[in-house]
Amino acid sequence: MFKTLARVGLLVLAATAIAAASSVIAAASAAFSAPAPSAGFEAPQDPAEAPPVPGQFEAPLDGPVTVTRGFEPPSDRYAAGHRGVDLAGVPGQIVRSAGEGTVVFAGMVGGRPVVSVEHPGGVRTTYEPVAWTVVRGQAVSPGTPLGTLRPGHPGCPVAACLHWGLRTDDKVYLDPLSLLRRTRVRLLAMA
Repeated sequence: MFKTLARVGLLVLAATAIAAASSVIAAASAAFSAPAPSAGFEAPQDPAEAPPVPGQFEAPLDGPVTVTRGFEPPSDRYAAGHRGVDLAGVPGQIVRSAGEGTVVFAGMVGGRPVVSVEHPGGVRTTYEPVAWTVVRGQAVSPGTPLGTLRPGHPGCPVAACLHWGLRTDDKVYLDPLSLLRRTRVRLLAMA
């Protein structure tokens, strides 16, 4: 009787884990899904235009990811917030493209050097302050050097911080760390 109850308990636990994992995967998919179809809207059919999949991207700095300031989504387009994350680095460290795409901007914004990369699926990653070595229109792959990290990011508690941002084509800001997360479900047998 006890063994039967233990097996039933394991089945319930496994079903709960699978349901939880499905919810996480559904939430992650929803963050990158296309707008709902409406009159005049056609969903992209080209796989190259599919939304990005977490796990197909890399961190923009080599080494462990150390967040000095997290993502704080604004309540509306013009509200205060932190539209990305700040990652600890060192001056002169290579900043790499997080994913495949095309450089759409490499220049100065508000006196700071910025690089932006447009990725398939309608998202854009932005990196600053970066002394850029790429040019507008240049194709990049995950890990392609974009430039080097400059010191002087406001509020940075270490020698240099990379501000890494992520937004959709319709200017919705997302947490760029979501590009790195993979959800793994592993059920272990109990003895």
